[in-house]
Amino acid sequence: MSQGPPIEARPLRRLYRYGLIYRGRLFIGFLFGIIGGGSVFGLLKNLGDVTDTAFDFATGSLRSLLMTSLGLVLFFTLRGIGHYFSIYFINWVGFKVVEDLRRECFGKLQKLQLSFYSRHSSGELISRVTNDTTQVQHAVSGVVADIAQQPFALAAALGYMLYTDWVLAVLSLVVFPVCVAPVIIFGRKVRKYSKQSQEHLSDLSSVLQENVSGVRVVKAFGMEAYEEAKFNRENRKVFGRLIKIVLARNVNQPLMEIVSALGVVSVLVYVYLHQMSYGEFISFAAALALMYHPAKMLGKVHMEIQKAMGAAERIFALLDEPIDVVESAAPVTFDEPVREIRLDHVSFAYEDTPVLQDITLTIPAGQTVALVGASGSGKSSLVSLIPRFYDPTEGQVFLNAHNLRDLSFASLRQHIALVTQDTFLFNDTIASNIAYGQAEADMDAVITAAKRANAHDFILEMTEGYQTKVGERGGRLSGGQRQRLAIARAIYRNAPILILDEATSALDNESERLVQDAINEMMRGRTSLVIAHRLSTIQNADRILVMQEGRIVEQGTHQELLNRGGIYRRLSDLAIQA
Repeated sequence: MSQGPPIEARPLRRLYRYGLIYRGRLFIGFLFGIIGGGSVFGLLKNLGDVTDTAFDFATGSLRSLLMTSLGLVLFFTLRGIGHYFSIYFINWVGFKVVEDLRRECFGKLQKLQLSFYSRHSSGELISRVTNDTTQVQHAVSGVVADIAQQPFALAAALGYMLYTDWVLAVLSLVVFPVCVAPVIIFGRKVRKYSKQSQEHLSDLSSVLQENVSGVRVVKAFGMEAYEEAKFNRENRKVFGRLIKIVLARNVNQPLMEIVSALGVVSVLVYVYLHQMSYGEFISFAAALALMYHPAKMLGKVHMEIQKAMGAAERIFALLDEPIDVVESAAPVTFDEPVREIRLDHVSFAYEDTPVLQDITLTIPAGQTVALVGASGSGKSSLVSLIPRFYDPTEGQVFLNAHNLRDLSFASLRQHIALVTQDTFLFNDTIASNIAYGQAEADMDAVITAAKRANAHDFILEMTEGYQTKVGERGGRLSGGQRQRLAIARAIYRNAPILILDEATSALDNESERLVQDAINEMMRGRTSLVIAHRLSTIQNADRILVMQEGRIVEQGTHQELLNRGGIYRRLSDLAIQA
């Protein structure tokens, strides 16, 4: 049974396929590489002729020297043009491959389920999309550029040496195989250290991202020195791996210098013994120098490939990450009025940890259902099934008669507006954040939504009103202001299904009262799922579900549950005491 290609070959082959998409430009780049490299033979031949003519003081003439030199100028020009356009076209392909990889990585991140993000830090993912792809770009551009030029320059120089004096050529090259073994051995080390350095760089990015995002907490707890020490530890790890890469990559350089020196000495001894002409010696020495340069560059190719493979493996690990929540191959577009949401014997587990257990629930259109219970009881997990952030591990979720798995993501989520306790705003204008999800903002609708969310007045007090940039994660606004903009965003969406996960948690009492009125108005006639720890905000809900350990243990209206004297009554008593 075939075992397939060795694992280290797979990233290289995949990168090769990305490059073949632009085979036309690659072909042109290689063509100019052949022109630039192949011109070395003519250049060396003319160099010998020009040298002999220039030093032939007895029979030579200025006219013959100039005529002979024209060929030298021509071949230098061809070499320059070949090098320039080869580098341009191949680097274009390299940058384009990186653009494609980054686009695919970002697209994959949009498709991956929320559980993936809980397993990986944002710094790690940012590093994969930016640093790792840049590492690959260096390999694609640099390595392919060398492969497009250096073999032909090497072949031309070697061919000229054999053409001039094959015995001297063999003598010059006898020590060359000494270089091969270290290239292979240290190339493997480069790959190992490169992969480790990228992993440490991801950790460094994660520490930096967390520190910048949580700067208020860091300062409040006086942890600046601790965070600085943590950053410095990761920074030293990156340095350690990078310096090992430098040592492993550059061991070939002194080796090639030694080989070059031995080759030059060999040539000089041979010239002395065989009394070569000055022109032959100069052209042969130039051929030797021009041969060792591409040999040295090709010796680095293996190192660069190994270095890039560590980064490529991390990129392809992301691209190969399985997607748990997948859109149907032939998705149904949901374009009918919402009549009901139904969960049929639904269970859900997160990494083998049960979160929801055998829940059956029907929510008629227009009903407001509140979920209460201790943290970890499964409230957020339950409402996350409605927009298909997760799929149940057992059972089915229906919207009207449609299994959610059959609906297109776009048409399903267009019918849902979401406000969470973790308010997120983009580094854009207030108007753009409110109208997020719409191609063009309707400013009248934006202002109406802001007024209903009790946000209009503070927006007008901002320097540029609705065109004010809110900063990264809304950093220029208070927690209450951010929450009200998130509510305005949900109001603007005007969706028939509302999911409110602690939507008023960041508001002061006065703002909460005003926004709660807006929320109550917004929920009228809509199907709403509300998670709240403040029981005062859900007393008017049509039905309250009390959750415990992933199950619905009580349900009813506020008064019915109080009269029952169960868990809800105890929660209510605790809230009153608080």
